[in-house]
Amino acid sequence: MTNGSEYAIKVDHLWKVFTADKKFNFNASDVERYIADGAVAAVRDVSLRIKQGEVFVIMGLSGSGKSTLIRCLTRLIEPSSGKVMINGKDVIHMDSQELTEFRRTEAAMVFQHYGLLPHRTVLENVSFGLKLRGVEVKIRAKKAREVIEKVGLDGWEQHYPAQLSGGMQQRVGIARALVQDTDLLLMDEPFSGLDPLIRREMQDELIRLQNELHKTIVFVTHDISEAVRLGDRMVVMKNGECVQEGRPQDIILNPVDEYVQKFVQDEQRIALMMENRDKKSKVRVLETHTGEKTDRAKVKLGRG
Repeated sequence: MTNGSEYAIKVDHLWKVFTADKKFNFNASDVERYIADGAVAAVRDVSLRIKQGEVFVIMGLSGSGKSTLIRCLTRLIEPSSGKVMINGKDVIHMDSQELTEFRRTEAAMVFQHYGLLPHRTVLENVSFGLKLRGVEVKIRAKKAREVIEKVGLDGWEQHYPAQLSGGMQQRVGIARALVQDTDLLLMDEPFSGLDPLIRREMQDELIRLQNELHKTIVFVTHDISEAVRLGDRMVVMKNGECVQEGRPQDIILNPVDEYVQKFVQDEQRIALMMENRDKKSKVRVLETHTGEKTDRAKVKLGRG
């Protein structure tokens, strides 16, 4: 349930430093010393605002801190310092019981490698979270069947994960998250292990579901084309820091530095080709997953 605020998630000055020092006591002013002693600063002083009902994309290269950041939001990884508010609730100061309840009822997660239970059927996998909540068998089976149909797996309820393709397994993972009926959906590179055609289908499926359900989605990817297709807004990370934040179209057209430029250059070339094809109007159009079209004809492309 939302708290009436414009923002579903507020993150302030979030840090995560990995160290072997069991007596580690974080102080932001000592970060460089920690690193010199062998620590890794995976998330560095990140502050974000994520709106209710939007798809917010976190992208960056491997090691940029994007997966660590999304896991810090629900303390699957414990932050070293900072503040995380989700729907008005202070996640950082929850005790273990409060945190368990919060994860079960208010934030569902979809992982890259599915995380399905191999000895349980599709129906059992999808309804497992409801079982942990103590939901009655008939009710959880009914809810699970409804969501299984929603993700296009009707008729596969009694099959096991090993009998499914990669795309089908990921649909089970998404159904398992959706059946929790949480306002927040966290997705950590959920489609990166799929072949291109199946990946495109899963992106289409997520767009369809989002148009119907209007969840707040935090989506991690390293693929700029995926970010453009899915995201309302996005942030690009490097070495644990947020380098640039904004709408995907704006970041593509106005990268702040060479690092971001390398991410977006292919999308820039595509946009430029579209512009050159329309020689009469000289208009280049970038389209978001909501169908919004943006005229950027006056913006110069191809920097670097």
